[in-house]
Amino acid sequence: MNDNKLMNRAADNIRILAASMVEKANSGHPGGAMGGADFINVLFSEFLVYDPENPRWEGRDRFFLDPGHMSPMLYSTLALTGKYALDELKEFRQWGSPTPGHPEVDIMRGVENTSGPLGQGHTFAVGAAIAAKFMKARFNEVMDQKIYAYISDGGIQEEISQGAGRIAGALGLDNLIMFYDANDIQLSTETKDVTVEDTAMKYRAWGWKVISINGNDVDQIRAAIKEAQAEKEHPILIIGKTVMGKGARKADGSSYEANCATHGAPLGGDAYINTIKNLGGDPANAFVIFPEVVELYAKRAEELKKIVADKYAVKAAWAKANPEKAAKLEAFFSGKVPTVDWAAIEQKAGSATRAASATVLGALATQVENMIVASADLSNSDKTDGFLKKTHAFKKGDFSGAFFQAGVSELTMACVCIGMSLHGGVIPACGTFFVFSDYMKPAVRMAALMEQPVKFIWTHDAFRVGEDGPTHEPVEQEAQIRLMEKLKNHKDHNSMLVLRPADAEETTVAWRLAMENNSTPTGLIFSRQNIVNLPAGTDYEQAAKGAYIVAGSEENPDIILVASGSEVSTLVAGAELLRKDGVKIRIVSAPSEGLFRSQPKEYQEAVLPTGAKVFGMTAGLPVTLQGLAGSNGKVWGLESFGFSAPYQVLDEKLGFTAENVYNQVKAML
Repeated sequence: MNDNKLMNRAADNIRILAASMVEKANSGHPGGAMGGADFINVLFSEFLVYDPENPRWEGRDRFFLDPGHMSPMLYSTLALTGKYALDELKEFRQWGSPTPGHPEVDIMRGVENTSGPLGQGHTFAVGAAIAAKFMKARFNEVMDQKIYAYISDGGIQEEISQGAGRIAGALGLDNLIMFYDANDIQLSTETKDVTVEDTAMKYRAWGWKVISINGNDVDQIRAAIKEAQAEKEHPILIIGKTVMGKGARKADGSSYEANCATHGAPLGGDAYINTIKNLGGDPANAFVIFPEVVELYAKRAEELKKIVADKYAVKAAWAKANPEKAAKLEAFFSGKVPTVDWAAIEQKAGSATRAASATVLGALATQVENMIVASADLSNSDKTDGFLKKTHAFKKGDFSGAFFQAGVSELTMACVCIGMSLHGGVIPACGTFFVFSDYMKPAVRMAALMEQPVKFIWTHDAFRVGEDGPTHEPVEQEAQIRLMEKLKNHKDHNSMLVLRPADAEETTVAWRLAMENNSTPTGLIFSRQNIVNLPAGTDYEQAAKGAYIVAGSEENPDIILVASGSEVSTLVAGAELLRKDGVKIRIVSAPSEGLFRSQPKEYQEAVLPTGAKVFGMTAGLPVTLQGLAGSNGKVWGLESFGFSAPYQVLDEKLGFTAENVYNQVKAML
């Protein structure tokens, strides 16, 4: 191992760079980065296994940062490994810089996850650890990596940490090693004012191995990591007592350590100057990597060459002995769309779209070997059991199946699935009731920001949940989630694909679109109740354009009727009444407005001409369809919470009937 004096010098180098980044930007969080420098230095200079020449190597260890505000610590450490230039550190938090205020996933730079919303980052690590277990169950010694996570007091406090801790413990994720930077200081208070529980006992109760150390002591950090790496039964939490703002000095030269003021603001003026001097740097030329630290990390780079070469040799021998598995491993990590025999999927006419989804999931379970499906304790109701019936759920010591029973924890489940996606090699999907997408919004947003193709399965899509009452009846949820189709990601694409199919056959197409979408998350919204199929002759493949004309529609219509989901069949029934009066009708099924608005203007005009009279019907807020109905249109929707009653009664009371379609359209004409 390296000389401790050298290791402390390297940690001080990270502290100097981190504090200087914040100082130059006049914005950021220096204190936590300074306190955590010892752990991350030991990890990266002596333990983390990765290939500097091939950052995407699937067998690498992964490091997930939860407190994204500690990005200066991560960027500074990665600068020591050669992934960031000092000039890029100087551009911290500036326009166009690769060093944004909170890290954004960039595998080539060594950043495994976007972090910022506390609690999500370490939950991604739990998902990555599950994906790694899934891979090891199939590819043995070539997928034997460790997943490291770094969490702070804030992440420990965020409620999602309970879900992550419970799941990791229940599944015995002994490949997960998490460092808890316990520095007792938060942004606006000391932790003792808001946290009184015994954190070590809490994690032990969840089935974790807990190791408590001085988090600024090199020998104790080393010993803890070695002990954690040897653990074979439990996930590991290393509680490191650290000093917020370690090494910081005030303008008068007194200690600035363990002070809330260093958490979220630059050290400033003479305090900054005194701090850099105290740490052995030059305030006039602080953006420097000390020569001895350059040597330390160069030595680690040479060690990694040998470690990685040995790993690659093991993989080559394994691939020679297992050519089919080797081809499969490569295919899993290629990111290519899996081959599925969509034409062979037979749907039962008139079924609920959640049941149609189950039919598709049954096919995917046997044809897509790297797909993992999860449910928040609703598999027999959200019908993800269509997948589960063809496999079995993960259990401690057994990851040969492909189903993740998350328990009642929608946000945790979503973040775990995102972590699986970040790990790579698997295609995750997760299901719950649509109304509980409210619990998942922060995760859905992060999936969209990171461009992770997680499939979100949301069933019980409308007030037709009925007897369960307003707590279980989504109204505003569709409008909210469809905003993600309007929000662009940094590649100027729709940040999410949202699909609400009109019947069983359209469900198959929706699932195909979801599986083909490997660049953004997809939301699939399904009904609880049965839905009459669209008229014979409907070209369901047109659903790929987001909105299309249903079979039986007339040329030069007097009015266009548009909807998504089960309301399309209600429009079809209403159109029959209108046609008896000689009204010419066009019916448009619009499973995805986002996809539709991505089509050429000519196609959009051919389906929904500007200025045409349009009547829209949605079981959600009217605003859900106003973008399609246009200024000359009218939307019949639900403008209040739902009510407890059988769905047929609700349809009648709330005006979701053929007769009301007739009355509304006649009034428009």
